Amino acid sequence: MRGVVVFGSPLDYGPAMTGDPNISHPRAEREEQAAGSTHFGFRTVAEAEKVGLVRGVFDAVAPKYDLMNDLMSAGVHRLWKAAMIDCLAPRTGEAVVDLAGGTGDIAFRILDRIGAEAAPVTVCDINTEMLSVGRDRAVDHGHIAGLNWVCGNAETLPFPDMHFDAYTIAFGLRNVTHIDAALIEARRVLKPGGRFVCLEFSKVIVPVLDKLYDTYSFTILPKLGEIIAGDREAYLYLAESIRRFPDQQGLATQMTAAGFSQVKVRNLSGGIAAIHTGWRA
Repeated sequence: MRGVVVFGSPLDYGPAMTGDPNISHPRAEREEQAAGSTHFGFRTVAEAEKVGLVRGVFDAVAPKYDLMNDLMSAGVHRLWKAAMIDCLAPRTGEAVVDLAGGTGDIAFRILDRIGAEAAPVTVCDINTEMLSVGRDRAVDHGHIAGLNWVCGNAETLPFPDMHFDAYTIAFGLRNVTHIDAALIEARRVLKPGGRFVCLEFSKVIVPVLDKLYDTYSFTILPKLGEIIAGDREAYLYLAESIRRFPDQQGLATQMTAAGFSQVKVRNLSGGIAAIHTGWRA
């Protein structure tokens, strides 16, 4: 794929379309949008409904969100996030915005790297419950300064043009209604030379692991959600949303279409997750 560099194991993208209705493809997305509908997990819903449905999921899981991340990934998400911060390589004095980062996990890691005396990290999330959890966690972690908390939609960001040096989003892009719109907004708020870094679940590329991961996602994960968070359906949605999200190639293509240059992809844990990076020229 022109303009995209992939690190890690070789990717087998397969055909542009498959017969699996639960896998997201650009053409299917366009057809849904033309009909005024979109997907919420494996369900088809009206576009106007999705924001409220997603908000409901995260309202329900916010208090146990970070605990569930540890249980769901056996702590591996911490290694993925560390790799994300390494890719970002934040520098003192830079203005960084972290989208869908309500609980503060990525923002705290950035502050730990550059120090609280640097420019504040702006945490932007559409969900007020997640932001509330994040503010409480900030106090617990000793991050009294160095953070701005903003409630906002990734598709219509409440920030001026060319405002940030870096934009991060971890495990949040798959929940937006229009990924293309969110990517265009990300580029808009970045300064020329600004960096975009996205950590998201992706397509498993290791034989056998993909089958094991499917079994885990649709049996064990919802059961954990039921036992720990008291919400099986929320975690079933999370598993379904991963399957509906574009694969490595698909997201890289959308980033390029949104105007990002030097788009690169790094697979993590056999493609269970991937880091996508790009620059605003």
